[in-house]
Amino acid sequence: MNFNDLFQFLEELQQNNNKEWMDANRKWYKSLRNDFIVWLDDLDMTVGQLQDDYYPTPGKKGINRINNNLMFHPNKPIYKDHFGAGLDKAPNSADFYIEIGLKHCLLAGGRWRPDSNTLRSIRDAIDYNGEELQAILDKPSFKKMFGGLYEDEKLKSSPKGFSNDHPHIELLRNKTFAVELQLSKSEVLQSDFKERIVEVYKEMLPFRQYLNQAVTV
Repeated sequence: MNFNDLFQFLEELQQNNNKEWMDANRKWYKSLRNDFIVWLDDLDMTVGQLQDDYYPTPGKKGINRINNNLMFHPNKPIYKDHFGAGLDKAPNSADFYIEIGLKHCLLAGGRWRPDSNTLRSIRDAIDYNGEELQAILDKPSFKKMFGGLYEDEKLKSSPKGFSNDHPHIELLRNKTFAVELQLSKSEVLQSDFKERIVEVYKEMLPFRQYLNQAVTV
């Protein structure tokens, strides 16, 4: 995968974010998209060997559309400024997300503002064995890599059904349970980028497995 070419394409696209430019450069886009899919296929096979219950996610299934959803976000540009994809993308699960873009290059995973039923399941799991999740978050290598949970909106009081003096009240107040690692463009262009992704995937795995277990019990 030629990520230099991908960055150049995204830069020119954002300077000409319109259908006419995309139509004129669609061959370039399709070539990059195909290369990205092949790269994802290889990565999917590699990380799939790291756990027994991995959910195979071919590149064509994992890759996101480059078009923004203008029905819900009419003020956004027509096209995104990044290529994104999810791996280990089982239904109703916390997948592993990759984004390569102009503003952000990142590796992330977890649950971004899950629906009320899923959120309740996660909170019930924390109520039952929040010590396990806290131990994952407190692991030195995990804290060094991700810092902590993604900073998002939190409840100011306790969720319904939980007391304010709950031992894990700070976890319970979260609306999002996700982590991310921001990457620089230079890191993406390094020859060992794939190995870096594998390292991040392995560190994040217990966190994602906890969340997935929470919604299956």
